[in-house]
Amino acid sequence: MLSRTPAGLWWGLLGVLAFSFTVPFTRIAVGGFSPLLIGAGRAVVAAALAAAALALTRQRRPTGTQWARLAVVAGGVVAGFPLFTSYALTATPASHGAVVIAILPAATAVASVLRTRERPPVAFWAAAGLGAVAAIAFASFNSEGFGGLGWPDLLLFAAVLAAAIGYAEGGLLSRELGPWQTISWALVLASPVMVLASASSLAAGLPRATATEWAAFGYLAVVSMFLGFFAWYRGLALGPMAQVSQTQLAQPVLTLAWAALLLGEPLGWTTVAGGLAVIACTGLAVRRR
Repeated sequence: MLSRTPAGLWWGLLGVLAFSFTVPFTRIAVGGFSPLLIGAGRAVVAAALAAAALALTRQRRPTGTQWARLAVVAGGVVAGFPLFTSYALTATPASHGAVVIAILPAATAVASVLRTRERPPVAFWAAAGLGAVAAIAFASFNSEGFGGLGWPDLLLFAAVLAAAIGYAEGGLLSRELGPWQTISWALVLASPVMVLASASSLAAGLPRATATEWAAFGYLAVVSMFLGFFAWYRGLALGPMAQVSQTQLAQPVLTLAWAALLLGEPLGWTTVAGGLAVIACTGLAVRRR
């Protein structure tokens, strides 16, 4: 049975497993690092690894148009998602963030449809819309603030939007540059801005982090920001892409488990119900596409 499982699925699941620790470890890291340093600093470390990998393997440089598209990828997954989630998780539990971010696969599917001008069935749009409503309803029920949504929720939704755009463009670009090369060039492109942002954070004071918080930051830099993309994009490249993309539905479930085990966060009925509703709608949207 194992030999009949497409290799792409195993690589995809490995990438999902790597990404599933991102939210809990970000929650841990914010205890000793500023959100700006977590979001930008991890990109600086990953960019150094990416530059070394590109140089050692002598990869060809992207063209002018590809650089512009890499900027979209960098803005979404190198800068946008890490920074938005880092700031949001200073004020909201990891389990709460996991449920809101669970809408990401559906958002990525929508971004891909708009980018490629596909014409999916009405059921796709209905499922994606229901997923968004479920995520907003959950956030509103569990938060305080204007309209029922607090500023951490707005940042989490911004993170989802940024990542969805970055994933969609990165998926298309990886067909031209290669899977791991795409994220590596995006990291290198974003590195000057990320270095300046990190320096700005350090100028305000050095981090006072424990060994555990340093370890969490190291994971975010090396795995979440770099190696995890190797497995994820390789899985998508090997395919079948439609099946591999659905493995991302397991990510919020794993993240909720890590939040409970590593952080001791209680999983109330609203968290479980909200997570199941968002995952169900997202799964339906991905399948209908």
